[in-house]
Amino acid sequence: METLDIQLPQMALLYGLCLLPWLLLWLIGLRLSRDIGVSILRMTIQLMLVGIYLKMLFDLNNPWLNGLWILVMLIVADLSILRRAGLKARYFALATFAAIAASILFSTAYLVILVIQPTHFYDARYIVPLAGMILGNCLQGNVIALERFYSALRKNENEYATFLMLGATRWEAVRPYFRDAVKAAINPTIAGMATMGLVSLPGMMTGQILGGSEPWLAVKYQIAIMICIFTSTTVACIINLKLSLNIGFDAFDVLRDEVVEKP
Repeated sequence: METLDIQLPQMALLYGLCLLPWLLLWLIGLRLSRDIGVSILRMTIQLMLVGIYLKMLFDLNNPWLNGLWILVMLIVADLSILRRAGLKARYFALATFAAIAASILFSTAYLVILVIQPTHFYDARYIVPLAGMILGNCLQGNVIALERFYSALRKNENEYATFLMLGATRWEAVRPYFRDAVKAAINPTIAGMATMGLVSLPGMMTGQILGGSEPWLAVKYQIAIMICIFTSTTVACIINLKLSLNIGFDAFDVLRDEVVEKP
């Protein structure tokens, strides 16, 4: 059974739905018309361009083009993570890229090569959307981990300094903040897995069912992607925070002010 298409008149009707939240926000005094309009316009243009590119990518199914697209996604995610975490890219860009690239490529390769086993491991229909879903969730986790870790250190600077003066190493002094940051980063994924199917039907599973897949097949793919998301997010956050320790602190184990964006 084919998925029903959404024609242009119905798409226009769909955009009209945005008037409801806009009106409610206006009534409570939030003037976000410009932000909402820009966001919707950007989303539409970006997704249209991506749709055109992905159609070409799937038709060609060239391993080099597929790899290039994943590289672009990793670079964009790298810069987005640091911007949203309030850290300067010129200091942390390489470390964050290494962390997310290692975790994403490992999880995606594991899922595609060992679990799904398509005819060609570089098949764009599998590696591009799966890597994108894993990376999108990993991005959110890394933003939370970095922002929580460095904001906690700035907020508890005296406590951290006390640990050092009492003879603790840098790692021993930052470990409580490190643990809290990783926990905060993976908690949404853990909560999502615990309630999945009861509270909500996840996007990938819903999309496959709408596309005509059997529900049981959609369930198996959803389980697979959630396990990979959990693994990649945990691994990337831990590696990212560990690599950042040598960048964010000076030789005297003091947090460097210049690595953090000024509010």
